[in-house]
Amino acid sequence: MHKIEFPQFKKGRSGFKIHQGRTIYEHAQSAGIIIDAICGGKGICGKCIIRVEKGMENLNPLTPLEEKRNLKKNQRLACQAQIIRDASDMVVYIQSFGNYEVLKQGEGKDLPLCPLYYKKGQQVFNNEQGIDQYRGKIYGISLDIGTTTIVADLVNLENGNILQTIAKTNPQISYGNDVISRIEYTMVDKITGRQIGQDKRRQKIKQLQLLIIDQLNQTIDELSKQIGEQISQYIYYVVVVGNPTERDLFFRQDVSSLGVIPYEPLSTDALIKTPEEIGININKAGAVYGSAMIGGHIGSDILAGVLASGMYKDNDISLLIDIGTNSEAVIGNKDKLIAVSCAAGGAFEGASTSCGIGGIEGAIKQIAITDGQAVYSTIGGSPPIGVCGSGLIDLLAQLLEKGIMTKNARIQQDFRITEDLKLTQDDIFQLITSKAAIRTGWQMLLKHYPVNLTDIKKVYLSGGFGNFINVANAIRIGLIPEIQEDRIIKIGNGALEGAREILLCKDAQELSEKTAKNITHIKINEIEKDYEYLLAENMYF
Repeated sequence: MHKIEFPQFKKGRSGFKIHQGRTIYEHAQSAGIIIDAICGGKGICGKCIIRVEKGMENLNPLTPLEEKRNLKKNQRLACQAQIIRDASDMVVYIQSFGNYEVLKQGEGKDLPLCPLYYKKGQQVFNNEQGIDQYRGKIYGISLDIGTTTIVADLVNLENGNILQTIAKTNPQISYGNDVISRIEYTMVDKITGRQIGQDKRRQKIKQLQLLIIDQLNQTIDELSKQIGEQISQYIYYVVVVGNPTERDLFFRQDVSSLGVIPYEPLSTDALIKTPEEIGININKAGAVYGSAMIGGHIGSDILAGVLASGMYKDNDISLLIDIGTNSEAVIGNKDKLIAVSCAAGGAFEGASTSCGIGGIEGAIKQIAITDGQAVYSTIGGSPPIGVCGSGLIDLLAQLLEKGIMTKNARIQQDFRITEDLKLTQDDIFQLITSKAAIRTGWQMLLKHYPVNLTDIKKVYLSGGFGNFINVANAIRIGLIPEIQEDRIIKIGNGALEGAREILLCKDAQELSEKTAKNITHIKINEIEKDYEYLLAENMYF
């Protein structure tokens, strides 16, 4: 019996038993090793490139999907490279897809300090009950679980200071770059296409959960080494926000209801578990809290953004937009709030465009067109390897402004960005489809609130994508409302800041649960008879 090794990863150096019939992608999944497979292992995205250093003789011949790729010697797509014989040990290197440029901070405003866990005498108290001996520190973690990235604040609950912010790639990316892929993984057998039973479903949900839990525990250990002592004993409270799929997977909840009509979670209520139930290495006297959700595919991350913006308590009407694979928008004030989710797809995340890539080192983040040529800058100043969302917005706006692309989103020929990167007509179709979904979402909020755009006093852009975009270019292509730029406010990582607000004050926790129930969730396709027509109309400029 031979082994397959992944030498780049500590856990992969000792090797794993080879299973004939499985792909290298499936071996990596089973080992908990992150591999970029944003299409969920369907061979479509071409991102899961590997180099087989040893053991190529064990693999099937190149598949038609691989033959379309310009693969070098010993390169394969992990999801297409099936082990058909057990003739020798294998050594596999995964093409690094880099670390995402993650927005780690919100606006950094001062927050009320009234935490659930506090010092009284020489004890740690929770709700007027002594639960532990005071050990000199009381910490908490606010955790924002995104589809692509995970960001956490380590916070001193005694003074509210952020001690460290940690950003990581969500290891579930190995199961697809969108929540639908991950939901399907827990519901459907990939080979037969049939629904799986409850026991198998629970096993797969646990598998996805443990990826996040293991990463969080490793992060706590990393911080402990940096600080010079084990900090897990000081951490009493973890507040988790995320979209409904990610939040519920974290708490090992069944997410199958999010994959079928009417696409609702089992419950939108807040969750609270003990550290042992979740498996997090923090003080056993502590707790893990999952913030309440709004409904459908509108999760606690958007609720946290509502808290961070303060729109829920204003007299003026504001609009909050979070742009991503599943974009969300909320409109309103202290009297009324309504929310909508928009299935934007992954075009602006680099998932469905030939030149697209996530916000990693080497991604083109800004583009201008001068004399017909692209002038650009990349993340980290590295050689260009693709174009991330902010660059794609710039590119569309520049093509439109320079007359290279018509208002009907047509180009006469592919536009070459670099020698190796180009934007095709099909790429443009993917981008305008995503743009149309987002635009239709906030337009429907204006219609059903109802309110005119001139009545909107502030437009809040939340999340990393919203923070990095060029506002003028986003307005130019119709992605965000056309209002004065000084009324458009980037609030940074609103989800993380809202989570920290809940972490630091029990009143904010109660407020979040109350606010979640007061936000009306609308489903555009159910209430708007002209939805398909409006969506098609918004594809153009």
